[in-house]
Amino acid sequence: MAAVMSTEMDNLDKVVPLIEECRHLKLTVTPPDVNVGGYKFTVDEQGRVVYGLGAIRGVGEGPIGAIVAARESEGPFKDIFDFCRRIDPKRMNKRTLEALIRSGALDNLGPNRAVLTAAVEDALKAAAQNHTNQNLGMLDMFGDAFEAAEDNDVYAEYRQVREWTDRERLAGEKDTLGLYLTGHPIDEYERELKRFVSTRIVDLAASREPQRVAGLVVGVRTMKSKRGDTMAFVTLDDRTGRIEASLFGELFDQVRSQIESDQVLIVEGDVSNNDFSGGLKLRVKDVTPMVTARVRYGESIDVALNAERINGRLVESLRNSLTPYCDPAGLPVRLHYRHPEASAWLQLDNNWHVAPSDDLLLALRDVEGQSGVQLRYR
Repeated sequence: MAAVMSTEMDNLDKVVPLIEECRHLKLTVTPPDVNVGGYKFTVDEQGRVVYGLGAIRGVGEGPIGAIVAARESEGPFKDIFDFCRRIDPKRMNKRTLEALIRSGALDNLGPNRAVLTAAVEDALKAAAQNHTNQNLGMLDMFGDAFEAAEDNDVYAEYRQVREWTDRERLAGEKDTLGLYLTGHPIDEYERELKRFVSTRIVDLAASREPQRVAGLVVGVRTMKSKRGDTMAFVTLDDRTGRIEASLFGELFDQVRSQIESDQVLIVEGDVSNNDFSGGLKLRVKDVTPMVTARVRYGESIDVALNAERINGRLVESLRNSLTPYCDPAGLPVRLHYRHPEASAWLQLDNNWHVAPSDDLLLALRDVEGQSGVQLRYR
């Protein structure tokens, strides 16, 4: 399989189904890895297919050749600073380095992709300075000190950054590899979706009874009917399978602004056999975007605030995060104030009701941390 994918690595349309075939054959495909991978797809000592570095968008043969040569010369890379130091700066710019991080190729060199990204600027500057000194025949007067501090945490000052959500991580893979490799965007919604739907796409069957299912929008095409009405065919994917959902006339007009790629929709309608594809098709009678479902079944958005962190900047950040999403029909926001001697719940005024979108939850987590923000359901 690694050999076949290597021959097709310039044609993403062929690589994607081959990756799916690997999964069908129970073969593990790992992200590219600068410490074990090569230009083409390879197989590691554990029998896993390692994604080819040459299949990463934005990374050319020059940088890959330099990576492999440096690794073969001095052994595996230790961290992003060691990686940049050993690669000629002419072969490794910021755009290429960020593409390697987003694809997962540097996963084994740091705690997570967010921390690696935060360290990019400093790693490239340090590498450029080191390269300049070597060209001038200079030795860094602090070289011994850095050598002695080698066991220290080189990522200490970057660890405070917020770790990427699954959605952000997978979006990076989609941009650089052309597919979701380490998961599926809908995984992030799995616990929530269990409140709205009980059926997965793979379990659907032709029936006269309406059925409800949720899926990620991975494709949309529209066309005009003979009467001039616009109808849409939306491909939904929930990782267990895909189905084409059709929306007609007035229903599509009502929700067309909410149907976008990579958005999660909850749809209900009639499932029947698709004579053209041999699979199933769904004629939609009702569409519920994720934000609408959260408002319908949610109770509040809870934000934990520790007393020692409350200052003018925090209040301003909280206000700036909430303002773009204020909606009288949205959910109330509750603050869980926590002090060493006491704690209390404070509900914000009705003017601060908000639409519980992913972007809002992400903005609030930037303010108070990943675990400090919860969407509470009834």
